[in-house]
Amino acid sequence: MLTDREFFGLAVLLYGASATWSFFIWQRGFREDSRWQYLLLLLAAGLHTVAMGKRGFTLERCPVNNLYEATTFTAWTIVTAYLLLGALPRLRFLGAFVSPVLFGMGVFALMPALDVKGPRPDFSGGLVSLHVALILLAYGAFGLGSAAGVMYLTQEHDLKFHKLRALVSLLPSIQGLESVIVRFLICGVVLLAGGLALSPMLLRQAQAPDPLTDPKVLWSFFVLVLYTGLLIAHWRFSPGGRRFAWGAVGGFAFVLLTFWGFNLLSGIHNP
Repeated sequence: MLTDREFFGLAVLLYGASATWSFFIWQRGFREDSRWQYLLLLLAAGLHTVAMGKRGFTLERCPVNNLYEATTFTAWTIVTAYLLLGALPRLRFLGAFVSPVLFGMGVFALMPALDVKGPRPDFSGGLVSLHVALILLAYGAFGLGSAAGVMYLTQEHDLKFHKLRALVSLLPSIQGLESVIVRFLICGVVLLAGGLALSPMLLRQAQAPDPLTDPKVLWSFFVLVLYTGLLIAHWRFSPGGRRFAWGAVGGFAFVLLTFWGFNLLSGIHNP
């Protein structure tokens, strides 16, 4: 019987195949429905879910206790949300932008050094699982907002330089994509705020040191302020949709590039 990591490895292979398919979708100017890519991601999500289920049943708790598990949970959130959105043909092309991210996250997660079997967290009950799940769901929402941002920038570029390709493309309008980005970022901010709101209770249970000195806690609040500021700037000062899309893309790039480092520096999250 395959282990949970082997199931996840098969899922990553399918994410890689989907990322390769994305190249052909881009080459064709988004003129054809990407239903085959949707099926690839559906199969990958099935294997991914089995992998997480096996790990969860083995641990008898939500599998979010090291960098491997946190990364796989976030990637699962992204692909699951995409499968729901992909039921709408006009949003199915999100897969062309999400697939490379999922493949990169999967390859990163499979690095052996990330799947460290450390001591169990000192938190009691299921509150810690809710805390971590809310925060990782928020990162998934930010990831989908970033993918919608890339779609927006692609459509805007085509309208400016390749008007014919923009006319025959099946991508949503840039106005619709801007609305999608806003909704994803709002969901992410609400989920992240909800997860962080549980932190004081969890820290009291664990008798943890002052959270204001912990790098991961400070980083999490910075991410919350970053995305909240991006939304406020969009509403209050009405910056161009292009800048807002770049902000969504850049914000998630920051999360991806810095999450693992601050997690390793944290004495609370990485005892």
